Amino acid sequence: MESKKYSHSLGGKTIQVEINNWAEQASGSVLVRLGDTIVLATAVMGAARDGTDFFPLTVDYEEKFYAVGKILGSRFVKRETRPSEEAILVDRAIDRSIRPRFDMRMRNEVQVVVTTLSIDDENDPDIPALIASSLALSLSDIPWDGPIAGVRVGQKDKETFILNPTYAEREGGLLDVIVSGTKERINMLEASAQEVSEEEFAKAVSWGFDYVRELILFQEKIIAENGKKKRNVALFEAPVEIQTHFTNEFAARIEEALYQKDNRTRNE
Repeated sequence: MESKKYSHSLGGKTIQVEINNWAEQASGSVLVRLGDTIVLATAVMGAARDGTDFFPLTVDYEEKFYAVGKILGSRFVKRETRPSEEAILVDRAIDRSIRPRFDMRMRNEVQVVVTTLSIDDENDPDIPALIASSLALSLSDIPWDGPIAGVRVGQKDKETFILNPTYAEREGGLLDVIVSGTKERINMLEASAQEVSEEEFAKAVSWGFDYVRELILFQEKIIAENGKKKRNVALFEAPVEIQTHFTNEFAARIEEALYQKDNRTRNE
């Protein structure tokens, strides 16, 4: 396959996407670069698991020592160990962003693996990893209702928001929030902050969501040119009598419970 490169300027920084034979046996693969931070995402789907009563999706974010030009630990022990806390958090951010866009009736095992190839001193790989995961799935033949996108919004003072702030810009900040979702709605937030008002937080999320939409439009152009036809897979269907019973007996009660503002009342 001939290498194809795409770039998009977002908030003064350039996001670069490269499609090539990075992983020939994967259903979809893509390289995403922000500054000198580079990640490779692959997506694969296997056959349906017999006897499985859930959708088996696995997201694996792989940190590599070589990405920062270092081999940590003893001179004799060069193996990478269990994921760091940061890697687990990136795993969860990707999982929570992409999982709602699958049909939960699927029983085919799907794996999304993101590997860090290079990390610079400025750009966190989590946002490139999120975009790369979306593109790998969207370009593949795996049934998926994407794309999604995500950005990080930082705030150093009360007046200014920073898009995808560097590590230095995040230190001592008032607010640090990752916003991800589709063009229509947000489906994942992860935030840390000092004390900020609800209005200020909502303003930051809304400000970041405009850039999420922009990134999705960028992805859609790439998908239109390179995307594969989605595969047809068997979907698990509960017996009609069980569906009818749950709809009649529980649907209205569950909806009422979901919109209870008081936590104790909702749990009851």
